[in-house]
Amino acid sequence: MDSSPLAASGIDDFVHVEGGGALADSNFQPRGSEESAAAETSDANVEDESRGYVRKVLPEELSKCVVMLNCESSAEGGNCDVFLLGTAHVSAESCREVQDAINFLKPQVVFLELCSSRVAILTPRDLKIPTMREMVDMWKKQHNLFAILYSWFLAKVASKLDVLPGAEFRVAYEEAMKYGGKVILGDRPIEVTLRRTWAKMPLWHKTKLVYSLMFQAVFLPSPEDLNRMLKEMDDVDMLTLVIQEMSKQFPTLMETLVHERDQYMSSRLHAVACKHNSVMAVVGKGHLIGMQKHWQKPVDLMELLREPSKKPGVPVKKMLAALGVAVAGAAIASRIYFSAKK
Repeated sequence: MDSSPLAASGIDDFVHVEGGGALADSNFQPRGSEESAAAETSDANVEDESRGYVRKVLPEELSKCVVMLNCESSAEGGNCDVFLLGTAHVSAESCREVQDAINFLKPQVVFLELCSSRVAILTPRDLKIPTMREMVDMWKKQHNLFAILYSWFLAKVASKLDVLPGAEFRVAYEEAMKYGGKVILGDRPIEVTLRRTWAKMPLWHKTKLVYSLMFQAVFLPSPEDLNRMLKEMDDVDMLTLVIQEMSKQFPTLMETLVHERDQYMSSRLHAVACKHNSVMAVVGKGHLIGMQKHWQKPVDLMELLREPSKKPGVPVKKMLAALGVAVAGAAIASRIYFSAKK
C-alpha cells in the first residue's frame, strides 16, 4: 500500500467526470475553433529534435498571463515545459485566455486549482444556497462551522454573478477533453484547508469571522453593481484579494488559505511535470508568486495535510450564543439599512 504524501492526500490524479464531453458554462461564450486557432502561426513552433517533440512559443497576447517554468522529466526528451496560467477566477476574459492558451499549446496535462471535493465545478449544475435549517443540520453532523459559513457566503456571492466562480476550470477541462489531454486536480483537499484555518484562529477571531461573513452576505452589492465592479477589476484574482483584505483582521487566513496551498500545489505540479513533457497549470493569479517561489524546493506534504489535533471543544452553549449574537446583529443592521433606503 502506497504511504507516500501524495497517496495520503486522498486525491485521484486524473479527473473522472460522469458523461464526459463538452461542458456548458454560465454566460461565458466560448470562441469557435477557427477564432481560437487564429493566433497560431507556423513560426511559433520550435522543433527540438533532442527532446522528441515540438515546443510551442506562446504569442504575445497570451504570454502576458503565463509564467514559464521547467524541470527534468522521465518522459522522452528528459525535460518538461510547465506553463503557469494565472486567472482572475470570476472573469470572462480569463476564461477566454484559458481556452486560447490550451487550444494553442495542447499540453499533455492540464493541472487545475481544484480538489476532489470540488470536482462538481466541472459539471453544469443549478446553484443552490443552503438554508439556515440545512446549515444547522450540517453543524449537528460535525461539519466544520467555518466551512459551512464559507460555502454559504460563496453561494450568496455567486448567485449574483454573470460568470460563476470556477468557470475557467470548466473551460480548461472542456478544452483538454477535445484533444484527449489529461486533467489533474492539484489543490489540497478543501476540508483540510478549512479545518486548519479554523483551528489556527482564537475563539474571539472565530466569532468575529462568523459575524463578518453573515454581515457581508446581507449587504452584498446589487447584481449590477457587483458585476460592474468585477469587470473594472478584471485583471485581479478577486478571491485572493478578499483573503488579503480579511487578513488585516484575521492574520492566519493568508497562511492557510494561500501560502500553504502555494507550497502544496507547487510540489504537486512538480511531481506531475517530472513524468511529462508539457503541463499547463490553471490557478488564481494570487498563487503565481508563491508557486514560483517554492518551485523544485523541498515541501513537507505530510505536514501540510496534517489536521490539527482535537482540542477540548468550545461548549455548545457558548458557540450557539456567539452565533446568535452574529445572526441578531446582522438582522438588526439589515433592518436599519433597508429602512433607511425606503
